[in-house]
Amino acid sequence: MSEHDISDLLAANQGKDRYVAPDFYAVDDLLTDEQKLIRASVREYVKRELSPIIEHYAQNAEFPRHIVKQLGDIGAFGPQLPIEYGCGGMDYTTYGIIMQELERCDSGVRSTASVQGSLVMYPIFKFGSEAQRHKYLPKLASGDWLGCFGLTEPDHGSNPGGMTTNFVDKGDHVVLNGAKMWISNAPFADVAVVWAKNEAGVIHGVIVERGMEGFTTPTTHNKWSLRASCTGELVFDNVKVPKENILPGVTGLKGPLTCLNSARYGISWGALGAAMDCYDTAVRYSKQRIQFGKPIGGFQLQQKKLAEMLTEITKAQLLVWRLGQLMDKGLATPAQISMAKRNNVEIAMNVAKEARQMLGGMGITGEYPIMRHMMNLESVVTYEGTHDIHLLILGMEITGENAFL
Repeated sequence: MSEHDISDLLAANQGKDRYVAPDFYAVDDLLTDEQKLIRASVREYVKRELSPIIEHYAQNAEFPRHIVKQLGDIGAFGPQLPIEYGCGGMDYTTYGIIMQELERCDSGVRSTASVQGSLVMYPIFKFGSEAQRHKYLPKLASGDWLGCFGLTEPDHGSNPGGMTTNFVDKGDHVVLNGAKMWISNAPFADVAVVWAKNEAGVIHGVIVERGMEGFTTPTTHNKWSLRASCTGELVFDNVKVPKENILPGVTGLKGPLTCLNSARYGISWGALGAAMDCYDTAVRYSKQRIQFGKPIGGFQLQQKKLAEMLTEITKAQLLVWRLGQLMDKGLATPAQISMAKRNNVEIAMNVAKEARQMLGGMGITGEYPIMRHMMNLESVVTYEGTHDIHLLILGMEITGENAFL
């Protein structure tokens, strides 16, 4: 879309987003003034710049590229990373709050920020050299560059250790071959953090830059989910990558799995945002829609749906708040993160389904966000570890037995 078309869309839909966040147990009292101020700022940005345009982009299966710089400007990229690298220096609870506000609008928007902050910037910060940190992090934090994360392959999803993407040593550089699939941000990414095996079969992280010969990023088309997000492949055909682009601080699956824990944490907050938006929409509709001479909110079955939605949302709010405290103290375990991701995505899917039913036929239209959230959540329940994989992570934590093999 042209700048003129975007301006027209913003003007036509300004003020239509009337979202009010549910907070039945006064969870706000557990947040600091700074956290609430940042949330208010992000929420205002979403209502002003994203809500008026997101349905159009989703309907047209188009990614609003202009928001990348905006997300950088509001501090949505790597807010939990140190200020010295151009990042926010905030705590993990604040990071979660930002993800919640973005996904309240659309999972694709949160995915863009989540991939950038947790899967691209975080591994560069955690496992990169000081030179790599200073080269990449400021431009990624500002939104001047967009990044993506290459782990999943066509034949290796839940089994990343089976990856076949590989590189061979050629002196001052390595030659990278292989392919990655289902990669958010790929079509427009300036850099990619790619996980590949060396000649000994050891997994390393490699930073691949746009413009390196043999590196292409074909777009994935015909998606029914995350339609306002860009998804693609990463294809490496004898790509020459300087050795200084290899992350020196980690080998093996520990690298990508550590990144995934950070991303899964953000998802646990983000998916809750989608649930909160569906609930808020359903409440408002139940008070306005008249049937049999009174608002449908006056009927027992509709009240049952709303009461159950609010109960699950409230439990999920307390879950992620506590997880944020553990993350800030460095005490959160992968299993705890898996529980939060699994629970909150599941309740979001259930809330979206019930809310859609409350709206009847209107629930499947673009006049309301619920059906878009429903479709998006089908991706969220799958990526960064499927629903069943997180079940097995919890099972292994409980029993000590590995049921993956």
